[in-house]
Amino acid sequence: MSEITVPAMGESITEGTIFKWHVKEGEAVNQGDVLLELETDKVNLEISADESGVLEKILRNDGDTVQIGEVIGRISEGGEAAVAAANTPAAKEEPKAEVNAAPAPEASNVPAEPVKEGESYLAASPAARKLAREQGIDLDQVNRDPKGRIYQDNVKNHAAPAAPRPAASAPAAPAAPAAADAGQFGKPAERVRMSRRRATIAKRLVEAQHTAAMLTTFNEVDMTAIMDVRKRRKDAFKEKHDIGLGFMSFFTKAVVGALKKFPYLNAEIDGEDLIIKKYYDIGIAVAAKEGLVVPVVRDADRLGFAEIEKEIASLASKARNNTLALSELQGGTFTITNGGTFGSLMSTPILNAPQVGILGMHKIQLRPVAIDEERSENRPMMYIALSYDHRIVDGSDAVRFLVTVKELLEDPESLLLEG
Repeated sequence: MSEITVPAMGESITEGTIFKWHVKEGEAVNQGDVLLELETDKVNLEISADESGVLEKILRNDGDTVQIGEVIGRISEGGEAAVAAANTPAAKEEPKAEVNAAPAPEASNVPAEPVKEGESYLAASPAARKLAREQGIDLDQVNRDPKGRIYQDNVKNHAAPAAPRPAASAPAAPAAPAAADAGQFGKPAERVRMSRRRATIAKRLVEAQHTAAMLTTFNEVDMTAIMDVRKRRKDAFKEKHDIGLGFMSFFTKAVVGALKKFPYLNAEIDGEDLIIKKYYDIGIAVAAKEGLVVPVVRDADRLGFAEIEKEIASLASKARNNTLALSELQGGTFTITNGGTFGSLMSTPILNAPQVGILGMHKIQLRPVAIDEERSENRPMMYIALSYDHRIVDGSDAVRFLVTVKELLEDPESLLLEG
């Protein structure tokens, strides 16, 4: 017999949530078959069978939070023999012998299977834990189902004594609407459980605001020169490199150039020390189905425009198909996020901790711009925003960093000279 355990999944990840079991108890599996999908803070991970056999026992169910190294199921050897035995006439006749047996007690009254001390928290579903916390209920005192699990209904049954049965002649009272579906003033609403990734995003964004002394400075970029380069070069660029010339390569190059001049924006705080990084791994925020992810373009300072465009396109495709590897999400030194793709004109990006800087791009919009004292023109303008951690980045450096980004973008040929 072999145990199915939650594998190690990289730095900072200590637990996950079982998204879905793909195999049921008693089903035969072959080595390499996908048993279940595990949802983590960053990516979804498929767990496969290490050997062939029968899935004898599922110890943790869909929606359960599990820890690294925890045993969540067992596979017994000799899958074919076990399946054949289950299909023998004798096996099929066994249930008939129990037809006259006494009915099983209700699940809420079944005594829990022997469980080691301290395991009640792990045996409870997330919804059960939340309800127990809200009502001050000790999970050790709650009855379990026949498999030793604690669900929300078990906690509810423990919290409220059973209501007396109405008299046989009394008409049944109409059922009250479920609290989960009742909005304010009784209006219709829907309660939807957060995905692990969405919950983690929420937690990390709040932590960033509570931990860092975050400020934002703004500027605007005249995109005329970049748009002219793209117009003149896009066909030749596409033909030569088999990738379109977008805006992200220009912004990535400009950010790297500015980080070299203002290295504290490429640093992080470690206790009372600063770690100033001499490499440039730029995170590119991507909106995926399960929430925002930030895959990393490694060594962006060493890449050309075409290499950056290809890497960003590849990472964005993986993000939307939920096939990013953990290694592609870890270790960024600075982040760029583009709200302009959704029409945002201006926003304040939140730091991607432990990074101390993030650049926000926005919608390109024609605006009248003064050329000199007597002339003005409609120019394609973009507001840009830099959020930074004021604990280690002074306001003057933040402003000059953003001005440097602006100047490099408005003179795109200078990006080729940045080394």
